[in-house]
Amino acid sequence: MLAAQPGWACPCCCSKSSPVVGYDGWPLLKEPLAPGDSRRLGFVFLSGKEAADVLRKAGTFYLWEGRFVGEAVVVG
Repeated sequence: MLAAQPGWACPCCCSKSSPVVGYDGWPLLKEPLAPGDSRRLGFVFLSGKEAADVLRKAGTFYLWEGRFVGEAVVVG
């Protein structure tokens, strides 16, 4: 798996269950994020506040890139 580069986007899902349903999200990367790395950063969602509210309520969400490639925990 390659590092996520600034400008990379992916569906953000509240659950790993099928079917995969998510919100388009862009992690605000200033530098590449390599597999296994962790970082505190913001996200921008195509659906705006609606997506942010749903994912905030879930507390944890999962990043999809043809398969689940990462996990995010909402901290604020």
